[in-house]
Order: sequence, then C-alpha cells, then structure tokens
Amino acid sequence: MTTYEILFSPTGGTMKTANLLTKEFSPDVRVVDLMDRKADFSAIPFRPEDLCIVAVPSFGGRVPVPAVKRISRMQGNGAKAILMAVFGNRAIDDTLLELKEVLTQAGFQPVAALEAVAQHSIMPQFGTGRPDNRDHRELMSFAQQIKEKMAEESAEELYVPGSFPYRPYNGIPMKPKADHGCVRCGHCARHCPVGAIPLEDPNRTNTQVCISCMACTAFCPQRARKVSPLVLLPAGLAMRKSCGGRKPNKLYL
Repeated sequence: MTTYEILFSPTGGTMKTANLLTKEFSPDVRVVDLMDRKADFSAIPFRPEDLCIVAVPSFGGRVPVPAVKRISRMQGNGAKAILMAVFGNRAIDDTLLELKEVLTQAGFQPVAALEAVAQHSIMPQFGTGRPDNRDHRELMSFAQQIKEKMAEESAEELYVPGSFPYRPYNGIPMKPKADHGCVRCGHCARHCPVGAIPLEDPNRTNTQVCISCMACTAFCPQRARKVSPLVLLPAGLAMRKSCGGRKPNKLYL
C-alpha cells in the first residue's frame, strides 16, 4: 500500500494542516502537488489498496478550479480517499461536496472527510496561528476514528455537507502585484499554479488569469508582491463578523 498526500496548497497552510493528519497514517508518504501546472496527473499509478489524503483550501466555499481540473485527470482505480477542506476561519460551504464528486468521478473511493481551519492566506488576523496545538490533538483523534472506520470496511456512502447547485464563485478582486522591491527573480512566476505571472516580466500580473491564491506572495523572497492595503482594509472589516471567533474542525465518517 502507498499513502499519497494530494495537495493544493498555495501558501502552505493547507499542507501544514494536512501533514498533521497524514503522519498519523504513514511515515512514508508520496506527495502529489496539484500546484504544478506542468505535471502529468494521469500517469500516477493509483491502486485499490492505496490511501490518498486529498487536501484543498476552500476558495469562496468551492474547490479551486485548477485543483478540480487536475484531479479530474487522475485515474483513482478504487484507491481510498480521505477528503480535507481547509478554510480561513469562515466556512467551507460546498467545498467537501464538490471535492467528493470530483474524486468519485475520477475513480477514487471517499471513506472519510474533514474540515479544518488554517490561518487565512490573505488576512492573517483570521485564524491566526492555526493549526495550533489544540488543532493537532483534534486531528490526531480524527485520524484514529478514521482508522477504526476503515477497519470496519463499511459500505455506506460517505456523507459530507454542501448542496447543489454549488455556491457561485467568480473570484475576488484581491490581486497581488509587485512593488518597487521586485528584483525580477522569477520565483513567483515559477510557483504560480495558473501561469498568471510572465517569467520574462515577473513584476506584472495577468489579473484575468490570477485566482488570488497568494502563492506568489508566499514564495517571493523579497516580500515584494502584495495586495493593495486600500483593498485589504475594507475587506477585512467586512469579513470581521463571519471570520471572527474560533471555528471548529469537523469530521465526517
């Protein structure tokens, strides 16, 4: 059996959260990076005995479009899948339901699902420092419950929250741009999952292609890519109520 960690993690929060769960299943994990726009995802040799932890961030209550497209190219061949929707302390809305549909259509067998909080990728004042020690303990407990459920080999279909039609999501106006600190090193362009930053001119951003995932801000060694504070400030105030407090992690079996 091979344990896979299938990730779409632009700023590292989803990966950090998923790692806490994955290590409870196996110390030897093969990582599949859904951020890699050049990878051949159809060539991965999944088998029925394999276990896949599939973790994506919730973008406006949905699975990021590039992740949907790349998972859809895979051949699951009956491999078991644990679904993980990571959110920035608001809600996951239809993320898990959409992820379940995409994985099922690709030939995976969903056996468990969870929603977990990580620090917001654009506004770190929400979910600050998460996942923290309390989250770690909860994810360890979730892993044990999932193992027990898998040992039972239940034939019941996995329930996850969400509804059809899916919540509309057409992106957000928060597009990071380069400031005067840009040295044109190209790190942002190489890590952009949708190719919105031209390698030959990395201080530009194609705002029509950009999905506001913030990978470029996370990978810029100069911290020269940012979202305008004139956009961030009112958005943060508007989101204060929906993203306030400590939102719980949840497990679905």
